[in-house]
Amino acid sequence: MNAAIDEAVESPVLRQARDLAQAAGLGYAGGVTPVQAWQLVQAGLAQLVDVRTAEERKFVGHVPGSLHVPWAAGTALTRNPRFLRELEAKTNQALPVLLLCRSGKRSTLAAQAAASAGLQHVYNVIEGFEGDLDELQQRGKSDGWRFRGLPWVQD
Repeated sequence: MNAAIDEAVESPVLRQARDLAQAAGLGYAGGVTPVQAWQLVQAGLAQLVDVRTAEERKFVGHVPGSLHVPWAAGTALTRNPRFLRELEAKTNQALPVLLLCRSGKRSTLAAQAAASAGLQHVYNVIEGFEGDLDELQQRGKSDGWRFRGLPWVQD
């Protein structure tokens, strides 16, 4: 490993995420909260990859400076067969990758696929961009990137 990935991977946040993931038998590197993800990205210790559709990014909003590699496309959410190749091509292999989707579910699947393909330092951003549905079937009322007041923009 090089020094950049050593420093990033050994950050207390990512070490704890890996330990919790291993204890739970998740099969991928682990999960971080939106606040932790933003702190890691701001410190240059990780890169944020949005795995939502292009339409979600455009109409719901996205994190400035985040990379985009869709896990699925269209309203039917058809799985992107090039996801792993695109992820490897667009990311810096010297830094851990943090995957962000709407609620943390698709990014979990993407992290599992990345781990199965041999990518070791790919983490899920739990809560996602919009968060979980509440009792009224609405997102963004109790958790998620936007709810936490983190930077985002809308086209």
